[in-house]
Amino acid sequence: MELANGEFVLLQIIYDKTLVSGYEINQLIKERGYKEWADMGTTSIYVGLNKLRKKQLVNSYIDTAKRGRGPVPRKFEITAEGKKILQQEIIAALSSTREREFRFDLALAAISFVTEEEAVAALKKRKDFLAEVADNINHKLESQGGKKLPINLLALYWHPLILIKQEIEFMDGLIQDLLEQTYKS
Repeated sequence: MELANGEFVLLQIIYDKTLVSGYEINQLIKERGYKEWADMGTTSIYVGLNKLRKKQLVNSYIDTAKRGRGPVPRKFEITAEGKKILQQEIIAALSSTREREFRFDLALAAISFVTEEEAVAALKKRKDFLAEVADNINHKLESQGGKKLPINLLALYWHPLILIKQEIEFMDGLIQDLLEQTYKS
């Protein structure tokens, strides 16, 4: 079951906070800047929460303990199936997304929800994936004439190659940090 980016973010927040209202989720999305990566507004948050409930990835209930003004909030908690799906989605996004893909950034925000071993394995898999993508781009570049191409076409190939190189360097550093964290624990 693949989750939309908005659902991915919502599950992360619910997992992280254990029990949280829609209002609190909205505030966290604003504070953390998730709107930039998941293109989420207030309405899409509640639509996403309803989708997650229908998929039985979260449970919800009315918080009758609330006192004071305002509506009685609905609280959300992740189900065992929701946690399982979230962890699968994190590993998939960490291991196979292209360079500068928001899904990868969202998975980084949830990297602590999987084991260090799973994260390192997923990042190594993504490095292999990106190296293969770079090889394919280089092959296309060479088959089109290589450095003899006009600058606009060269730029078309160079841009993703430079981004991929930077992504691989980033992942090398992150993997090193994760491994050092594991040994320090």
